[in-house]
Amino acid sequence: MSTTEPDALLGPADIRELAAALGVRPTKQRGQNFVIDANTVRRIVRTAGVRPDDVVVEVGPGLGSLTLALLEAAAHVTAVEIDDILAAALPRTVEARMPDRAARFSLVHADAMRVRELPGPTPTALVANLPYNVAVPVLLHMLEQFPTIERTLIMVQAEVADRLAAAPGNKVYGVPSVKANWYAEVKRAGAIGRNVFWPAPNVDSGLVSLVRRAEPLTTTASRTEVFAVVDAAFAQRRKTLRAALAGWAGSAPAAETALLAAGVSPQARGESLTVEEFARIAESKGAHA
Repeated sequence: MSTTEPDALLGPADIRELAAALGVRPTKQRGQNFVIDANTVRRIVRTAGVRPDDVVVEVGPGLGSLTLALLEAAAHVTAVEIDDILAAALPRTVEARMPDRAARFSLVHADAMRVRELPGPTPTALVANLPYNVAVPVLLHMLEQFPTIERTLIMVQAEVADRLAAAPGNKVYGVPSVKANWYAEVKRAGAIGRNVFWPAPNVDSGLVSLVRRAEPLTTTASRTEVFAVVDAAFAQRRKTLRAALAGWAGSAPAAETALLAAGVSPQARGESLTVEEFARIAESKGAHA
């Protein structure tokens, strides 16, 4: 059970007061929409399945709404914040509102896309309200860099959530869907209304759950090589794979040879393939080079 006071989490008045004191105005450039509802952040932590022994990494903590809720539940929280003012203020907020848990908190003042290591214990979970404009690259970067992250729950724009969780054959299935599926089982984990944010965004948000799984088995193709096939297949998604992969393979006939060797129809389109099939295609090119 939490040892924190019931009012330790931030409410709408707390958020506005903190922002005013810091001279912070949420910027569209960084996709800043601060969560102002304590019930929502507790719901996120609950949906994420954060355990008392978890070491959680949070990207883009902002003023600390979700950070405080994570500290209630986890053994340790490491927050990665790019904004100078927010990064300087967050440790003070944690100390003021949860002094008994401040030792369990670490801050990394950096661009999450450049983070290669984290201080303190090895992370086991990623929980974050990700800025809409960088959500997918940040997610994939963190999953690649920190293989010990077993469970992830991110809050993103509803449209991005749909893409990440889409299955082959779905019209929004694409590059984010395939690449996320390389690392994890991905599913939608709920919807979030607009009124829990300040300022309220003009789009709905969604939760996406990712549970780490074994990466597709490849003996000759690296993840980078598999992802190159994915990128090529969806760059011209209306084309057949024979045509779409011509540049990648060197020619349309070479693409057809690689596809047939992988057991994939040259007339298929990228949106019908699983990540395992993309991996087989990458391997078959190497075998027929």
